[in-house]
Amino acid sequence: MLVGRRAEHAAVDRLLTLCQEGHCGVLVVRGEAGVGKTALLQHARETAVAAGFRVEGAVGVEAEAEFAFAGLHQLCGPLLERAGALPEPQQAALRVAFGMREGAAPDRFLVGLAVLSLLAEVAEDGPLLCVVDDAQWLDQASAQVLAFVARRVAAERLVLVFALRDPGDGDASAFVGLPELRMVGLPDPDARALLAAAVRAPLDDVVRDRIVAEARGNPLALLELPRGAPAQLAGGFGLPDVASVPRRVEDAFQRRAGGLPPDTQLLLVVAAAEPTGDVALLWRAVAHLGIAREAAAPAEAAGLLEFDTRVRFRHPLVRSAVYRAATPPDQRRAHGALAAVTDPRVDPDRRAWHRAQAVVGTDEEGAAELELSAGRARARGGLAAAAAFLQRASELTPDPARRASRALEAAHAKHDAGASGTALELLAVAAAGPLDALHSARLELLRARIGFDRTRGSDVPGRLLDVAKALAPLDPALSRETYLHALDTAIITGGLGDGRGLSAVAEAARAAPAPPGPPGPADLLLDGLVTTSMRGFAAGAPELRRALEAFRADDHSTGPPGEGGTPRWLWLASRTALRLFDDELLYVLAHRHVRLARAAGALSTLPVSLLFLSSVSVLAGELSRAAELIAEEAGITQVTRGVSLRFGRLVLAGWQGREAETVEIHAAAVQEATARGNRAEVALAELAWAVLHNGLGNYAVALDAAERACESLDPPHVNLALPELVEAACRAEQPERATTALEQLDMRARASGSRWALGLAARSRALVSTGATAEEHYREAIELLRACRMASYLARTHLVYGEWLRREGRRQDAREQLRTAHEMLSGMGVEGFAARAARELRATGERARSRSAQPSDALTAQELQIARLVATGATSREVGAQLFLSPRTIEAHLRSIFRKLGITSRRQLRDLPLP
Repeated sequence: MLVGRRAEHAAVDRLLTLCQEGHCGVLVVRGEAGVGKTALLQHARETAVAAGFRVEGAVGVEAEAEFAFAGLHQLCGPLLERAGALPEPQQAALRVAFGMREGAAPDRFLVGLAVLSLLAEVAEDGPLLCVVDDAQWLDQASAQVLAFVARRVAAERLVLVFALRDPGDGDASAFVGLPELRMVGLPDPDARALLAAAVRAPLDDVVRDRIVAEARGNPLALLELPRGAPAQLAGGFGLPDVASVPRRVEDAFQRRAGGLPPDTQLLLVVAAAEPTGDVALLWRAVAHLGIAREAAAPAEAAGLLEFDTRVRFRHPLVRSAVYRAATPPDQRRAHGALAAVTDPRVDPDRRAWHRAQAVVGTDEEGAAELELSAGRARARGGLAAAAAFLQRASELTPDPARRASRALEAAHAKHDAGASGTALELLAVAAAGPLDALHSARLELLRARIGFDRTRGSDVPGRLLDVAKALAPLDPALSRETYLHALDTAIITGGLGDGRGLSAVAEAARAAPAPPGPPGPADLLLDGLVTTSMRGFAAGAPELRRALEAFRADDHSTGPPGEGGTPRWLWLASRTALRLFDDELLYVLAHRHVRLARAAGALSTLPVSLLFLSSVSVLAGELSRAAELIAEEAGITQVTRGVSLRFGRLVLAGWQGREAETVEIHAAAVQEATARGNRAEVALAELAWAVLHNGLGNYAVALDAAERACESLDPPHVNLALPELVEAACRAEQPERATTALEQLDMRARASGSRWALGLAARSRALVSTGATAEEHYREAIELLRACRMASYLARTHLVYGEWLRREGRRQDAREQLRTAHEMLSGMGVEGFAARAARELRATGERARSRSAQPSDALTAQELQIARLVATGATSREVGAQLFLSPRTIEAHLRSIFRKLGITSRRQLRDLPLP
């Protein structure tokens, strides 16, 4: 019964009412055990059913926490008949995750998109309520997927309600940040009313007061404490209260179970150890133990257990109370019986798990079964489950070497699942060994990977080099990959912690073994980077171009870029294209990186690829496109609870000339990167700073920032910083500094040979030249840059050419160039440089035209992205699949887009000019 919960009722009822009106709703109900969360969920179910909702639910069970997607399958199993309406990649991801078909392990966020689409599909028929009780006990994969869905619902007639025990048990971190309702104990008047309604017999006033005081308003405690021994409380002779209310309630359940016959107690332990509630399985297990079915009657009479289509405990605390009170031998007997009666062909993983819990000491056969279960879990994308199976397998392994090997595999699985702390603990177990040379090297490789992910520390390249050297005679392919990883981390972090630079890493990487087969794109990239670092840019450029052409030819249209092979190195390949000044390869590889990440639903990889592509879009003059990509990255990072990377926003703000925003982001970025000793990130921040101040006309500031950016070991940063340095130095009347930078830029441009590189070099030569020579270089630069993708530099070349013409006294010619520059720059949104062009135009006696407002200006970044996609003819389902939104949410955005643009159809959208 619910007493005194008007506010909680109202909150739930409001969600259901809004849902009927077409609005989604999410609510996380938190509170201590027994405070009434389950009763509130039952109220939600009953109210929803009466209002015509479809209601589905799931319950987290502690013993199920290691089974990947077990909780999700509870919720979605009854809905799978609608899965045929989902796009094929989503169908495949869902069926592989649920073990219904073979296939590559799906990214958990692609599974999340599939679940979102499935729930949205069902909600098209009518409002849908999904309730999940004891969500703190959900397996990690289910919790992450459901939290993803909760953060992504927008326009579906769908309500999601989660109940979480708080504080303490389980892991509720996935649900942090969602709308919350915190349930607390009842006030004394309501507590007394509930107690009076539950206990019909007369109660001594002292006993009543003591129960109310003990319960502290916890409804379950108020119902359970009177079932104890009220006489012991009379007169206040009870022991001082030293335990929390939930523990006291659990103790009461334990006392009630402890008074039952021995066979009934063991039956309860079996039921507590079997989380699926399968009645037939329970009867087979108790029969295996020689217990008659009649032994269940006393448990039912005591109100602890009930039987219908499933075995259900009266409250989750009953399950935990029974299991924790059981002796270890009884727990093992229960698990052993369940293992004996579980069909290994139907459910081999649960059989292996129960068998493992029944073992005393070690058991190689049980460990081997768990290892097989880990493989199946990994194939479904259940990394956390695979890690748990492997961890238990290592504990059961009698042979020390085999135990160390399994602990190492468990550590890899834990790290891949995001539990790096536990992975380090397992590495300590593995290090106790004995390990052979290959496994020892793989152990150190994982330590280095964890160190890089956690700190971006400058000591990581050196550690990777040591591992790569050890791996060379043992696993040549892995050794080469590790050398490439070392080079990449050296570029990213700024080199080794002992002061050696990238050349030291490259020198060591020369010792990499030859590829075991024909060299692939990653092999060619490693060799090219070594040559470039050791012999210079001109010598290495041809090798790097061959590697990048191999990447372009090896179009992996499937498979996430975060997994082995060519796709894994696309980010490094894209940055190398920037290093080569090859705008065409840069465009192709950066877009492919995003495409593969989207196709695989690899949301762990997609944010980085989106931000890199946003920077490429800025250079191409597509600043509105860059803003869309950054907004997409922010949305994904929010729902995946990842760390938001600020550099996309910093680059965009710098080019847009937004001084206050750039100042804020720049300061934080430099502070954090400096604290980590990451010179490359500092250089990227300084490059954005230089662009901002060149646009604003603060040339001395821009010059110093560009020179600091050129100190980076990451050549792409240097490539982009050199033109900024030349421009700033010329305008700040520092010709010597400009000439030095031009020499470097010219060398790189000749080695690259691309129109982009040659155009920037010609532009920079024009800035340091005079007279007819300068004009010749300006015209050459415009012709070259007009033929490449990087339109922002073409617009800026028109600007500096117009400035030069004005200073030469050729006003009419200057106006033509400055007018072109202003139109291009303002159209792109490069407002700092556009304002500079407007000032120069005014100096020629002409006022720059203000950019006319466009209807699309009213659209948000996400709306503009959706409008672009729909204008290409994409359906709402296709757009939703790309942006990880449901089709109904896309339709809601389209209604807003149509309203803002004053149109009524998709056909009209295709006819509108979108920036």
